[in-house]
Amino acid sequence: MNVLAIPGSLRATSSNAALLRAAARVAPPGTAITLYDGLGELPHFSPDLDVDPIPPAVAALRAQIGAADALAISSPEYAHGMPGSLKNALDWLVSALEPIAKPVLLVSASPGGAAHAHAQLLEVLRTMNLRVIDGGAHVFSRAKLDASGAVTTLDLLAALSAGFARLAEACAAKQPSL
Repeated sequence: MNVLAIPGSLRATSSNAALLRAAARVAPPGTAITLYDGLGELPHFSPDLDVDPIPPAVAALRAQIGAADALAISSPEYAHGMPGSLKNALDWLVSALEPIAKPVLLVSASPGGAAHAHAQLLEVLRTMNLRVIDGGAHVFSRAKLDASGAVTTLDLLAALSAGFARLAEACAAKQPSL
């Protein structure tokens, strides 16, 4: 299973990126996880730009999603919602065929739980016809990261392992016809 992991934060020391990197340690055998790092390179969405040729950063994102069997998204919560940069990326994908019916694991790492951002993401992803595998909102502080930024708590690693196992099951299941 090839997974494109999208952290919803642009922060260099993002807990959400750390959460997705930790997934590589506990994902099922045969899982390759690629961390998407182009969120900050995407231009602001405009339907006027969503024509051939599309902006290179958008083409790269769509190609990476097309090559992936599944997606994993981890997002913080800003002002009771998902970060604008993540919403911008999703807006660029609305008219694309690449993400349709792909399974996506949704998790979040936030001191406050990110319940509002999580709910907003669920609504947007379902509207986009992605198959959401809800991994839950994982609340943890930066104290649960070691000096290298790696997740060290066993309960969090177990939750990630279970989420990625469900994602693998969703990939193995027959894709719905469109």
